[in-house]
Amino acid sequence: MSIELKIQPLRYVLAVREEGSFHGAALKLHRSQPALSMAIGDLEEKLGQPLFEKTHKGQLTPFGDYCLPRFRELINQHDRLASELQQMAKGHQGRVTLATVPSVASRLMPEFLAAFVAQYPDININLHDENAEFVCRLVANGEVDLGISSMWVQDEALAFSPLFEDNVGVVMRKDHPLAGRQRLKWQELTEERFIANGTSRLLKHTAAASLVDNNDFFISNMISLLAMLEAGSGITTLPRLAFPVANDKLCFVPLSEPKLVRQIGIIKQASRSLSPSAQALEKMIHAELAGMAIS
Repeated sequence: MSIELKIQPLRYVLAVREEGSFHGAALKLHRSQPALSMAIGDLEEKLGQPLFEKTHKGQLTPFGDYCLPRFRELINQHDRLASELQQMAKGHQGRVTLATVPSVASRLMPEFLAAFVAQYPDININLHDENAEFVCRLVANGEVDLGISSMWVQDEALAFSPLFEDNVGVVMRKDHPLAGRQRLKWQELTEERFIANGTSRLLKHTAAASLVDNNDFFISNMISLLAMLEAGSGITTLPRLAFPVANDKLCFVPLSEPKLVRQIGIIKQASRSLSPSAQALEKMIHAELAGMAIS
């Protein structure tokens, strides 16, 4: 039957060997000498062999010489594991998978993740860039820890924590007759060639739903959508965050009637706890992104 070794008596043995006496080890460890001697005596009884010579309490027996490097190896393994588990429990290391919609991935994540990695250098981040529907699916299936997106439909399996609102506007060429307006009503767009996209479902169940129902094109890919807009093939609606601010050919005009917003938030599984590292990421997302103004 195998014996159970406690770590503390092994440390005592190393201290006695390093200090050359039980008295020196007791002083170093801030323990009473009788307590230290008793702990080592119990260890020797468990092992069935003395570790120190009776004539010289600081000198190891041959069996003690055999045990010493193995005690040191076990203590080092124990300390490494204890430190690793502690760091993991505090959320200071580990791996987190995050899925976001493309606009968040490109506009917000570079600066945010740089700050997060600087604070938690031992946490590895895997970032997935997907549309809102797929972000929800990845979270629901447990393929990612967290999602940052809007939720198109309620899902009892998912928990949604709002972060900020993203206003919807009309995107068109800068030379379009409506490009100089401060804001637009949906009725002013009925004669325009409308290009629907994945975010156009925000118009559904509003007064502007007919724009989507009677669209001339549907383009889900953002690169293709921008190319069509730049070519003057029509107009579209996009959340402000999804508008390419560096584009010098297109402009964004807020939609005032109806005033629409895309609510962006953190999505996670409702019935499952997050790992400590994912908890650290969630906490920082709330601290840095909640309530932010999109410009």
